[in-house]
Amino acid sequence: MKSIKLLLCLLAMLCPLIGQSQSKLKVATRVVEPFVMQDGSRLKGFSVDLWKAITDKMGVQSEFVMEPTVVGLLDAVKTHKAEVGISAISISAERDKDFDFSQPMFDSGLQIMVRDQQSGSEVGQIWDRIVASGIFRWLAVIFVIGIIPAHIVWLVEHRSDRCLLQHKKYWPGIFEAYWWSLSCLATQAEEMPKSGWGRAVAVFWMFTAVVFIAFFTAQVTASVTVEQLHGSISSADDLPGKKVATTSGSTAATYLREHHAKVTEVSTIDAAADSLENGDVDAVVFDAPVLQYFVANQGKNRFRTVGEIFQKEYYGIVFMPNSPYRKPIETALLSLKEDGTYQEIYDKWFSSKS
Repeated sequence: MKSIKLLLCLLAMLCPLIGQSQSKLKVATRVVEPFVMQDGSRLKGFSVDLWKAITDKMGVQSEFVMEPTVVGLLDAVKTHKAEVGISAISISAERDKDFDFSQPMFDSGLQIMVRDQQSGSEVGQIWDRIVASGIFRWLAVIFVIGIIPAHIVWLVEHRSDRCLLQHKKYWPGIFEAYWWSLSCLATQAEEMPKSGWGRAVAVFWMFTAVVFIAFFTAQVTASVTVEQLHGSISSADDLPGKKVATTSGSTAATYLREHHAKVTEVSTIDAAADSLENGDVDAVVFDAPVLQYFVANQGKNRFRTVGEIFQKEYYGIVFMPNSPYRKPIETALLSLKEDGTYQEIYDKWFSSKS
C-alpha cells in the first residue's frame, strides 16, 4: 500500500512535466567557480553536478542556457528564456519579490579578498609604492624646469671675471650651470654664483629646492601610508569609505553600497582581481566559497582572504512564481540530501579545497 501511495505521489508531482516530456528543460546558469566552470564545451562544478543528480532523480533531460551575469541569469528566468536558474544565486528578500527559490542548496556568506602583502620582497613593495605615487613624473618636471635657472646663471656668470663657471662658452658652460642647478636642488652644491644677479637666482632656486624636497618626502610618505591603510582591511568594519570591487547585480554590491563603501562593479571575479592587483581598488568582496576557491587556485601567492565570513547567505535554485517545476525539483533535492548524494558532491568540490 505504501509503495502505491509513493508512486501516486511521484506521478502527481511529475504531472506538470508530462506535457513537456518531449522537450529539454532549459536551465539558466553562469560561470562562477567552483559552482559552474567551463571545460571546453562541457560544464562542470558543484552546481552542475548537483543539477545532473536532480534531473537523474527526476528522470528528465535539460540543457543549459549560459548568461554572463547574475542579472542576465535572473532575466532569462523572468522572460521565460529558461524555466529554472542555478549557479551560485543568493536568496534575498529583494529577489524574493519577483522569484521563487528552492530550499537552500548551499550555505554561504560574504568574505574579503586583499592583495597578499607577503608576496615579493619588502624593498620591492616599497619600490612599487614609490612608483605608484607618481613621484617620477614630478622628478621629470623638475629636471626640465632646472634648465631655466641653469641658463640664467650661465648668462649672468659667463660675463664676469670671477664666476662660478670654468668654461664661459655656451658649450660646455651650460652643462656646468645645469649641474649646479641639479646639485642645488639636491642641496649638494659646492659653490655659489659670484655675480649679484647670479646670487639672486641661487637664493630663489634654493628656496624652490627646499619646497621640492619637502613635497617629495610628503608624497612618498603619503603613498606608503595609504598603502599600509589599504593593507589594514581585515574585517567588514574596515570597508566603509574604501574602494571595493565586486560583480554587477550581486548581493555583495548591495551590501557594500548600504555600508558606504566606494563600489566598483565588474562582470567577473577575474576582472575584480585585476582591479585589485593593479591598485585600482583596496579589496574585493564576494561570496566566501568563490573567493576561497579563487585564492587557492588562480590567485595563489597573489591574494588572500581576510576576516570572518559575514552577511550569512544561502544559495537556491530560482523559479518564476508558481512554477510547476519547483515541487518536483525540491523533492529531488531533499532526496539527494537524505541518501548522501548531496554530501558526496559537496565533498568532491570543497572538502579537498580547504
